[in-house]
Amino acid sequence: MDADQPEARYLAGKAALALRRLPEALDHLHRAASAMPRHAAYAVHFARALAATHRTGDALQVANIALGLAPDDPLLLHSLGTTYMQCHAHERAAAAFRQAATLAPDNPACRFSFATSLIFSGDVAQAETELEACLALAPGHWHAHATLSRLRRQTPAHNHVDRLLALAADVDEEPVASMHTHVALSKEYEDLGDFAKAFDQLVIGKSPVKVAIGYTIDRDQAIVDALIQAFPEPRPQPAGHPSAEPIFVMGMPRTGTTLVERILSSHPEVYAAGELENFGVALERLSGANSPVMLSPDVIRRAGSISWETLGEVYIASTRPATCLKPRFIDKLPHNFLYAGFIANALPNARIICLRRQPLDSCLSNFREPFSETSPLHGYSFDLLDTGRYYVLFDRLMAHWKRVLPGRILEVDYETLVATQEASTRQLLEHCGLPWNEACLHFERNQAPSTTASSVQVRAPMHRDAVRRWTKYEEQLKDLRTLLSDAGIDCDR
Repeated sequence: MDADQPEARYLAGKAALALRRLPEALDHLHRAASAMPRHAAYAVHFARALAATHRTGDALQVANIALGLAPDDPLLLHSLGTTYMQCHAHERAAAAFRQAATLAPDNPACRFSFATSLIFSGDVAQAETELEACLALAPGHWHAHATLSRLRRQTPAHNHVDRLLALAADVDEEPVASMHTHVALSKEYEDLGDFAKAFDQLVIGKSPVKVAIGYTIDRDQAIVDALIQAFPEPRPQPAGHPSAEPIFVMGMPRTGTTLVERILSSHPEVYAAGELENFGVALERLSGANSPVMLSPDVIRRAGSISWETLGEVYIASTRPATCLKPRFIDKLPHNFLYAGFIANALPNARIICLRRQPLDSCLSNFREPFSETSPLHGYSFDLLDTGRYYVLFDRLMAHWKRVLPGRILEVDYETLVATQEASTRQLLEHCGLPWNEACLHFERNQAPSTTASSVQVRAPMHRDAVRRWTKYEEQLKDLRTLLSDAGIDCDR
């Protein structure tokens, strides 16, 4: 392909981006944007490619340039909003989505994305209005239906069950749309107190996705085995990178990681950077592995030759510029528990916190969540017993890290956190080397955007509504309890 054909480069780059052939997409779009630096679409999609390859700082620079080139194009603004979201620039994303929805009020995708940004910023009432506007334009927009069901606790007088049942009949041949619809139905039935129907809807929605992705526990088992083999014994602390800025909050998803992030980021010295994949990306790139997934036994084996200091330096640099705004920052990717050994050695002054939650509640909360079917981290979540098997792996790995990294990881019990808020908050701040600040007790006043599945819940004061949720599904969880108990896990705590 000739370098003087920017349009051909652009089209080839967009196609490669859609197919997730990221190095190829980056090359084509870089060449197109360089040949015609004032072309808005070329700049927008080059920024998308940079974000997709985790070059966050570069992506933000190009996106800001693109914003100036396309101030009145709703589709390009929508794409820029998505790029800003990927780069955790949530205020800029919200502004782009708002402008796109204003310019194209009849475009359901623009209305939906604007609604999503409103949820992240805590404006539930306007988000609900935007979602209903989206559905008026596109009644079959299953993602809008599913999102709407999560905004509030449903009641007999105000729910969407009939509408969701009608939608489910229309999308049952589409596994992803069907999953989100049935999970939404499950949530609404649970709100209405019909727990048997709620659980049945989870099984109906998730089972086809498990079949479609062909998940088995074997790959995750191999990763945990390789990690334990790579870190067999306690070692003297290597030099690593000296930064004390990062606070890693990890654990099984849906176990309180967002709550801890909101508590800590209410402190004036702490910035919430979001769920960053940066550490895993840095490890994979420095390992030289050619792996289709970010973490694999091959990556783990090759990583033994990486300089710890270089790994820490590359990670810190990759989080810039956002993380240099305050003295400390939180990286809240739950599955960083897989990387705890590497993190502890590459960043010896980083603080690490792992959330633990009652095992049955942990598994149920993961099974209730409609994780992306394309995620390499959540394949277990489409089957309840697979989720139990994954929890066993998590428990085994955390026991191993506790042995080989003595004193490095503070394990926080979710139930204790919500029962003893001030004492637990003081423990968290002490572990992080932060002075006491009263604002941490009022995390619900934290105005920072929250982009996780808990974005609505974390704007309410501390409550115990999710504690012992498993008791509402005791009959349905019998086999899970047996699986966990047989693995030596105490389900009665």
